[in-house]
Amino acid sequence: MGVKKAKNEDSIAVVLSEEHIRSYYRFFGARHSILQLGNLVDFEVDGEDGRFLPRIRSLSHIGFPWLFDKNRLLLWHNFIRLFEPHLKDAEEIESFYFDLLLDAAKRWHKQNPKRIVCESYIKLLDYEGRIHHDEQCYICETPIDKHISLMQSFIPAHPECLYSASLPKEKVFEFFESRKTVFLEDNEVDYLYEIVMKGL
Repeated sequence: MGVKKAKNEDSIAVVLSEEHIRSYYRFFGARHSILQLGNLVDFEVDGEDGRFLPRIRSLSHIGFPWLFDKNRLLLWHNFIRLFEPHLKDAEEIESFYFDLLLDAAKRWHKQNPKRIVCESYIKLLDYEGRIHHDEQCYICETPIDKHISLMQSFIPAHPECLYSASLPKEKVFEFFESRKTVFLEDNEVDYLYEIVMKGL
């Protein structure tokens, strides 16, 4: 999931697997391009029963076709960065998060990555029971008419309450139901993407 500098050229890797989030020590990690934010890796672990951080070794990288596309890679890194604060302090997790990211990575070169981010995020909100189907504004608690603005976590509000751009309400709730962006224009996807980037 992420990599932090340790002393000299060593690194601490935070790894998301199907069941855990674990931190591992990697000697000379700064020298190894495999150990990068958002990479899918296979590895072995030494010293899990010791008093110190277990060590990661025998790293191999499982690549994707989009890794050499700078724009797609930047969008991937931005997406992955959202997960560390969201899953902070978690150790045992459900496979949902790993599967969500793996599915996104497999589709990253086939679709507009911003659409994948938005679709992944609405699935995450649904999984965590956080989709707000309310047709009332979160701020003033009165009904929302034809246009809707969204706060962080896609919480609905009046455009005038948020002093924000808006989307047609019907499209937003169709997106909430279908978990698909196929009927949304690119500028509408950009709007949703910017909200996701505020944090999960």
